[in-house]
Amino acid sequence: MSRSLARAALAAALVMSGLLAVSAPAASGATAGGYDNPACTPAPAHPYPVVLLHGLGGNGPGNMGLIGEDLAAAGYCTFDTTYGEEDGIPAGGLIDVNTSAQQIEAFITQVRAETGAAKVDIVGHSEGGFESLYVPKVFHLGSEVSRIVALAPPTHGTTFGGLVSVADTINQRALVDSVLTTYGCVACDQLIVGGSGIAALDNGPITQPGVHYTVIASRSDELVTPHQSALFGTTETAFIDEPGVDNEYVQSTCPLDPVGHIGLAYDSDVEQMIANALDPAAATAVSCSVGPPF
Repeated sequence: MSRSLARAALAAALVMSGLLAVSAPAASGATAGGYDNPACTPAPAHPYPVVLLHGLGGNGPGNMGLIGEDLAAAGYCTFDTTYGEEDGIPAGGLIDVNTSAQQIEAFITQVRAETGAAKVDIVGHSEGGFESLYVPKVFHLGSEVSRIVALAPPTHGTTFGGLVSVADTINQRALVDSVLTTYGCVACDQLIVGGSGIAALDNGPITQPGVHYTVIASRSDELVTPHQSALFGTTETAFIDEPGVDNEYVQSTCPLDPVGHIGLAYDSDVEQMIANALDPAAATAVSCSVGPPF
């Protein structure tokens, strides 16, 4: 089986599980490049450890494991965490986004202490992409972060595939908000268009001095819609319209890649785009493939 097909099969299996959860690989013991290995010492070529942040309803190894393993094989020290778990629910990112942010801030401090690094890089997917932007801004961590790569972050709020836009149209927004919060997902309500988390992030400049930002989105994303749609009443959701931000569509590099929202974390095209964003001086051409379309 090709690596691209293997990725698609793994992503499909994770989605079918409903939890995006797999077992974390054991620490390799390597000191120059390693995944979830507290003994990993960043190499001069990659001096900053990479903190990986999963999406809503996922967990660290299940959502970000492939990215973490492959970046580690390229010489990075990579670390994931599962933040925002609700009691009794084996999935992360469901609680108040600010409480999740506090957990992420503590994890960044832990990773810096373990590796001795002055800063970290952050790669976040979906809600993890939102948190990768939120934490440095709200907790004033700009001096502790070098680069941020956000995959499909709901920077300006998600419509959950048009659900919220439709609800607004038929005057049922209050019902949608009630459903989102009743079933154990406070963060869901905070990340929709007009939500409190979005308001906090979008109040003033998002970017922090000295931090390099890359936002990667897919035109095929139907959850965090990164494009305008007259049909659904959506506007551009993910990109940051501020100086110095690299906003990239996957399809601008690989036009035939149908990768969807979840699939961004399991797509070799996206993975190479992440590597190029983390180390622009060593950027290489992306060998286009076909990512999971969901």
